[in-house]
Amino acid sequence: MTDLHGKTLFITGASRGIGLAIGLRAARDGANVAIAAKSDVPNPKLPGTIHSAAAEIEAAGGNALPLKVDIRNEDEVVAAAAATAERFGGIDIVVNNASAIWLAGIADTPMKRFDLMHEVNTRGTFVTTKSCLPYLRKASNPHVLMLSPPPNLDPKWFARHTAYTIAKYGMSLCVLGLSAEFTETGIAVNALWPRTVIATAAIAMLGGAVKPENCRKPEIVADAAHAILCQPAREFSGRFCIDEDVLREAGITDFDRYAVQPGAPLIPDLFL
Repeated sequence: MTDLHGKTLFITGASRGIGLAIGLRAARDGANVAIAAKSDVPNPKLPGTIHSAAAEIEAAGGNALPLKVDIRNEDEVVAAAAATAERFGGIDIVVNNASAIWLAGIADTPMKRFDLMHEVNTRGTFVTTKSCLPYLRKASNPHVLMLSPPPNLDPKWFARHTAYTIAKYGMSLCVLGLSAEFTETGIAVNALWPRTVIATAAIAMLGGAVKPENCRKPEIVADAAHAILCQPAREFSGRFCIDEDVLREAGITDFDRYAVQPGAPLIPDLFL
């Protein structure tokens, strides 16, 4: 499969950042994109809503369905999946992009932050995949993609932010488990993680430690996701992909176009 024309993607957290970029890349192929996110009214601190994202996706050549969804609420996710399948005739691809982040040690991590990260990252990924499963089983080339890192048990990735690491690795462990569980059904389950920090609203959570000019744009992750989602599902599953590696395998060697400021030093992302 060379493109995603006519495919239906269900993307969590797609109102901005990497989720929106993945939706826009698919839209350029003529895909259908369900934007499952909480942002239905403008937020002065964060750009984008499900409605502005839908307008961008339509303008890019896709069909959009904005859905106000809190993925912590199973009933809302189930209803959103059903609405997507009813509108577009099914669901071919699930992108578990929504994520909560709080980079602090145990003493500085309120339990409400711990709970939020686990409810959104690990549980949200699980319930979204579960809710879309009946439709994925009917798809011709079904894919599930988690925006999560390769599991790495080096203590340095836990020492400064144990709660976030556990929650993020929970998404990755879903890849390990579900890719094995779905072997016979032919549903691909993979993870994708950026080689460098990506310039999104989330870098504000890093306390100014990361400047945008030392980052890449979300488009690099979107192009890598596109390459993964076009793979034959039965032949490409259970992998922990890095955006740059995926694109190199696809023959891309010029990465300057993805840099916020070409030539500036890039900061490696967490867990790599």
